[in-house]
Amino acid sequence: MRRLSLLVASCLVMAAATVSPLALSGLDAAHAQTAGKGPSGLPLPRFVSLKATRVNLRIGPGRDYAVAWLYTRPGVPMEVIQEYDNWRRVRDAEGTEGWVYQSLLSGERTAMAAPWKSAAGEEQFINMHREARSNARIVARLEPGVVVEIKACDGDWCEARADGAEGFVAQNEIWGAYPGEAFK
Repeated sequence: MRRLSLLVASCLVMAAATVSPLALSGLDAAHAQTAGKGPSGLPLPRFVSLKATRVNLRIGPGRDYAVAWLYTRPGVPMEVIQEYDNWRRVRDAEGTEGWVYQSLLSGERTAMAAPWKSAAGEEQFINMHREARSNARIVARLEPGVVVEIKACDGDWCEARADGAEGFVAQNEIWGAYPGEAFK
């Protein structure tokens, strides 16, 4: 009987670890904008980007914790989901979570073009338009996973820049801005 209880308990722990990142990633804009503020006084959750060319993602908030992942590209969007002292618990577009020292993060907004489409294995592109309309002229076709700089979003469209091309991307086709979130 005791063995069965341990098995059930371990299954519950594994299920909670699997479900919690997915449940948090589905936050809607209203919840994200009213979820609260962290000790820094900034909203939680919120999007930021990596500032440095080498960023260690640690399993805990401190240099004594093991490095779980190494990011080697600045500008990658991250979602800050928790704060502890000068450490920020972040999540990337694939759902990987860990802790990063706050000085390695930037408040400059970036986004990733439809990272969920890259897993499909098909060639699907995200259109960048000259104006914030779906029937406006296309100025660039972005591959899923391409990182773009975000200047502003109005809740439906984001003004973006990628590799010299500037235009508008549908907000529901990027990871780096909450649905319905508006900012300049």
